[in-house]
Amino acid sequence: MADTQPPSPWITALAGGRVALGAALALAPRRLGRVWLGAAADDRATRVAIRSMGARDAVIGAGALMAARRGAPVRGWLEAGAAADAADLLASLLGGSRLPIGGRVAVPVFAAAGMAAGAALARGA
Repeated sequence: MADTQPPSPWITALAGGRVALGAALALAPRRLGRVWLGAAADDRATRVAIRSMGARDAVIGAGALMAARRGAPVRGWLEAGAAADAADLLASLLGGSRLPIGGRVAVPVFAAAGMAAGAALARGA
């Protein structure tokens, strides 16, 4: 089946970024986890959770990219990504002062931006 129009560059950018960040988390959980969780990322069990979250994000992003390129619905993929970002935002806010500055500021800002972008794009999808 031929696509009638190319995928939105905004959807492609958001989904591609999700794949890249997810892959980076899965491949380097200690390095990237330290930004969010500090020394807790040195714990082997914590790295398992970080890898799992990274894989989740990569799969959501890849699903959105594949759907967009095939001309299939992407709304559910975008909503799933926005929901995952909302969970990351909430977890960071609940972590509060126990987190390093990256976990208190940078991660919530990026999570909120991803959540807002995903929700906005899902409305138009």
